[in-house]
Amino acid sequence: MKCGEGPNVVCHYYPACPQPELTLGTSKHPDTDFFTMLPQDQIRGLQVLHQNRWIDVPSVPGALVVNIGDLLQLITNDKFKSVEHRVLANLKGPRISVASFFTQGLQGSPRLYGPIKELLSEENPPLYRETTVKDFVSHFYERGLDGISPLHHFKL
Repeated sequence: MKCGEGPNVVCHYYPACPQPELTLGTSKHPDTDFFTMLPQDQIRGLQVLHQNRWIDVPSVPGALVVNIGDLLQLITNDKFKSVEHRVLANLKGPRISVASFFTQGLQGSPRLYGPIKELLSEENPPLYRETTVKDFVSHFYERGLDGISPLHHFKL
């Protein structure tokens, strides 16, 4: 499927914040890739949205957090759900995050991604239209980190 041909590593540096209640590290968003791997450090801050409540992701040194991305949700026709998450500012610090995003390269490949045919049936019709990774990610960046998944734009 060539889902991992364009891995991308992004590093974030969150300094200690004297008044963390007045700011946010990174606002609510889903990842647009297929999945993201994030090594944990000793400083908390990552939260996931679950049933309309923010849940702290425990910091387990040496562990990997794996986030399902929007493109994996699209190709699995909602069998796997992407996760909205955010990062809180913290009194402790610095918090250093090194995220590895797994996606197909953004170099303009014409390959279309849609729900995997083997997962579809009369009882489970496709929920999304096909799209290229470039168009999917471009739609996300046009909107910015507004907390709304680009998946809505590709729903049938």
